Amino acid sequence: MTETDLITLWIKARWHVIVSQIAPTFLLTALVGFLALGLDSADLGVKIGAAGILLASGVLGAIVQISAANEALAVIDDLRMIGAPSAISRRIVASAPWINVVRVGTPAVFVVVYLALLSATFLPG
Repeated sequence: MTETDLITLWIKARWHVIVSQIAPTFLLTALVGFLALGLDSADLGVKIGAAGILLASGVLGAIVQISAANEALAVIDDLRMIGAPSAISRRIVASAPWINVVRVGTPAVFVVVYLALLSATFLPG
């Protein structure tokens, strides 16, 4: 693969990370709004449904984020093997440690926020 091909793959992996955060972020935000409108006093089935939708979206989003991050790290590994890398390739390679934020940090934040919203939904205030 050429350096240009690898940079193109990097861009695609980065885009997948960004897009994978849209649905979980929207649903977390929506759940906060629904709690403000009284979701915490809704029927149990509605609460369970809301929690399930949020959980499914979060799990799928995390899977995509982790997968895209792993692909990005593979691209970085290949960029490291280029003999005379361009400035952009060197910058991409230097960003490797930050990929772990996507792989570990973002899903961990989702779990913490999800648990906080679950307790707001199901526990008496």
